[in-house]
Amino acid sequence: MTQAAIDAVILAGDRPAGDPLAMTHKVPFKALVRVGGKPMLAHVAERLAGNSAIGRILVLAQESKAFQADRDTEHLAAEPKIKFTESRPTIAASLQAVLTSEETRFPLLITTADNVLLSDAMIGSFLARADGADIAVAVVEREVLMARYPASKRTWIKFRGGQYSGANLFYFGSAKAQRALQAWAEVEQDRKKGWKILTIFGPWLLFLAVARLISVDQFAARVGKKLGLRVSMVKMPQAEACIDVDKQSDLDLVEKILASS
Repeated sequence: MTQAAIDAVILAGDRPAGDPLAMTHKVPFKALVRVGGKPMLAHVAERLAGNSAIGRILVLAQESKAFQADRDTEHLAAEPKIKFTESRPTIAASLQAVLTSEETRFPLLITTADNVLLSDAMIGSFLARADGADIAVAVVEREVLMARYPASKRTWIKFRGGQYSGANLFYFGSAKAQRALQAWAEVEQDRKKGWKILTIFGPWLLFLAVARLISVDQFAARVGKKLGLRVSMVKMPQAEACIDVDKQSDLDLVEKILASS
């Protein structure tokens, strides 16, 4: 049986104080920074729109008109699968609005506009492994990244059996995913600071993780039990899955990868 296409959300908003990379490149929003000859958002939206596993696509941005007016992203507004809508002040608040909307269909794939290297292979790998979860989070094991891009610098969280970096792919399998949004709200400003992400789940779970007494899968199971959800950590086979564009060195690396592909 062919699996029905699922809807996707692209987070294309900026921090309240603005994004340093956008300021450096003199564009109003980070998602409009050019990579490989076109804005980051265009890479991600076009990839999703062209994938048969993806249905409707919702782009969340503070000022969607800026993207519809830009010569390199205006075509996205004419794409039947894509809809622009205004985001809320925070990621958690924006996702809360999506999850409670009557128009929302589950499951949902969530990604970000700076996930420029998103590929059909990544989408397929993630959706196949996330199926059945209330929440799934994509991660990349350190050895997978280092084998291909040894100079890449990421934030690593250490567990028993491996170190992992988050990839900007999330799966909300049901409306119960709302239970995790409070946790998201607490860490979205510190999501690059490794162990701080784990503090929201309690001191004992933090201790087990920091002491490497539990694996990443055991951690997911304990978080799921705490939240009353089926939580899955999806280990991505593609090294590029954890390379997003947060700073100039990331942009330079992504430019090289795109040029060689």
